[in-house]
Amino acid sequence: MNRAVPALDVVSSFALAGAAAAMLVRPRHLSAITRSPIVPVAYGLTRRAAHSLTRRVVPLRPAPRPRRLARLIARVAPPPAATQRAARRLHGSAALLAFSVLADSAVEHYRGSFHNRAMYAPLITAALTLGGSLFGLGDRRAARHPLRDTIYGGAAATGLAGLGFHAYNILKRPGSLSWLNLFYAAPIGAPMALALAGLLGRGAEQVRGTPHRQRPSVRGLPAGRALAALSAAGLAGTAGEAGLLHFRGAFQDPFMVAPITVPPVAATLLATAALFPGRLISHLARWWLRLTALLGFAGVGFHAYGISRNMGGWRNWSQNVLNGPPLPAPPSFTGLALAGLAALSLIQGEHHG
Repeated sequence: MNRAVPALDVVSSFALAGAAAAMLVRPRHLSAITRSPIVPVAYGLTRRAAHSLTRRVVPLRPAPRPRRLARLIARVAPPPAATQRAARRLHGSAALLAFSVLADSAVEHYRGSFHNRAMYAPLITAALTLGGSLFGLGDRRAARHPLRDTIYGGAAATGLAGLGFHAYNILKRPGSLSWLNLFYAAPIGAPMALALAGLLGRGAEQVRGTPHRQRPSVRGLPAGRALAALSAAGLAGTAGEAGLLHFRGAFQDPFMVAPITVPPVAATLLATAALFPGRLISHLARWWLRLTALLGFAGVGFHAYGISRNMGGWRNWSQNVLNGPPLPAPPSFTGLALAGLAALSLIQGEHHG
């Protein structure tokens, strides 16, 4: 077998050299030979002989099957542009939530004089999550990043641990679980914003790493519906936290009712669109989520106005910012609304796909 291949190479080399010399020296004779009726027959016999000899010397590999070829293309080809837009929107949502947690926990934990060293953990984790989310927002590559995955996982774990710390802070006080402790102890729902940032960031990484011609999924579930459920739960929980603190403020401003009315409706419409996808419900949910996102930015203005009404106004900002209302809290609604919009776009792709 090994001797036949060099022999064929030598014969073919001499044949090619002779043909080239004949073309240069006797072009007329070469054209007469090509017009001869013997040439097609000799060509067919030579082709069949070469084919049989090649199969004996170098066995031909079978062509890849269509399914294998499709799977190979799915691994290499990038996901659709709509999926990438949804992933970047989820990164933006995680960035807003991380920024809100970073600023809010910095103010609140500074007011608590960092009595417990664990109070530095959310600041560090939120800063890392913010950086990773901004990196993911600008990253155009259709692939997951292991460092961002690790950061988001740490953020989710830190948020859940913070929930335990805040619950312990409430329960250890005299009266345990009472309205007074819920009003003035550590805010029970605040750490969940960091956990949501981590979970949404992990969802963004899984969506952007989806191969071509495959539907995005999160933990084996359709990504659109899973992220819609997470965003709806986050909106409902954030509205509950806002309702608790606005109830402490006796709803002295009529606009204080907005955070406990607009986001719950958005959460309900989003959950309904995830369970029963349709054009009308998706359209209503999309516009209500946009209104919720606008409410998050408007809430910063209302809270700034609330700070200006304290004694000394903004001239005494170093004390009044600590007293509240918290400036960085309302953008959480905007971040969760952006996550809901990304989930709706994924649901629409799943429904039409």
